[in-house]
Amino acid sequence: MTFSAFVTQHEIGIRLAFFAGIFMLMAIWQLVFPRRLMNVSKVVRWTCNIGLAFLNTMILRLIFPVTAMGVALFAAHHGWGLFNYLHISIPRAIVLSVIALDLVMYFQHVPVHAVPNLWRLHRVHHADLDFDVTTGSRFHPLEIVLSMFIKSCAILVLGAPVVGVVIFEVVLNATAMFNHGNVRLPLGIDRVLRLVVVTPDLHRVHHSIEDNETNSNFGFNLSLWDRLFGTYIDQPRAGYLGMTIGIHQYREPRQVSSLVSMLALPFLGELKGYAINRREWSDPHD
Repeated sequence: MTFSAFVTQHEIGIRLAFFAGIFMLMAIWQLVFPRRLMNVSKVVRWTCNIGLAFLNTMILRLIFPVTAMGVALFAAHHGWGLFNYLHISIPRAIVLSVIALDLVMYFQHVPVHAVPNLWRLHRVHHADLDFDVTTGSRFHPLEIVLSMFIKSCAILVLGAPVVGVVIFEVVLNATAMFNHGNVRLPLGIDRVLRLVVVTPDLHRVHHSIEDNETNSNFGFNLSLWDRLFGTYIDQPRAGYLGMTIGIHQYREPRQVSSLVSMLALPFLGELKGYAINRREWSDPHD
């Protein structure tokens, strides 16, 4: 059996094994070496955030007849996509697929901060009053469906090979748990790692209550994209321990820490003075 056939046959098991292993590692790490104190009951947050993740998984299974890997198989069978058209070798196509799909996720992330109705969906993720490994799976079902559609289109356009797609999916889930972890990294290690990947401290800036900090550090895995496109902020103004997590108008746990409130959040309230279009915030370097 070839490696590609093995991955195809055991995709679900591979992804579940990596998810469970990394989730447990991050949960233990943030318990032993936490970066910040939590504000909301862990039982409440974890129950709701993980419950939302399970709901999203079930909804995806109902709406999409195939997984991302299935889309890759379809593209390969029909010879669709850039890599198939150009006859790129499989090893090279795997590497390029992981990098290209990460770039697609960056460009998907920016509009959900820039388009008010998309921000309604994405603010479910940002309204979490704390920041830990479960925040990485806290997304509204409609945003998850939109993300799956965009990812599927990207796989078809690229003609990404099956192994590349499965590796990307594993890496995406792993880095989502890692860079949302409430974990303490030695500053020297963090400084080196963030030259390449998104670290927890780096991504924590993106969850700041400050508007310009929220609209920075959009990268999922590689920190390159934020540096390249000018959306990189190195440090929060209030410091990593002093910064406030969340959104200005949602500061009460009852507003954002139940499954019902999270599902309802996109349909509540008005969007006034939308954050990413503001230019009156103060520059921390002034």
